[in-house]
Amino acid sequence: MITLLLLLAACLLTCMGQVSQKFAVEGWRDQSHGWALKLRSPWLWSALLCLGFGLLVWLLVLQRLEVGIAYPMLSLNFVLVTLVARFVFKEPIDTRHWLGVALVIAGVALLGRQI
Repeated sequence: MITLLLLLAACLLTCMGQVSQKFAVEGWRDQSHGWALKLRSPWLWSALLCLGFGLLVWLLVLQRLEVGIAYPMLSLNFVLVTLVARFVFKEPIDTRHWLGVALVIAGVALLGRQI
């Protein structure tokens, strides 16, 4: 059970890191080309923290699971980021993409039986 929770935490932290990166670059659109201002973005630092903690949690996952089982589970990020892209960033997602999401979920469900 703890392994599954750690795996979920790694996925969520990685997803939050990706979303924070997107918010950071969206905020940079209105700024000048100077890096000093961009480096002060709270979204950039949020991304770094989430991805850093996600890495640490991922190391805990790898202590408990074989990499051949653990790594494909990270494909849940594909699902989570797609949902955020659609509902937070209002990006269009076509039918083929949704089919891919469904296949990823099915694959994770199959692999999840081994945990």
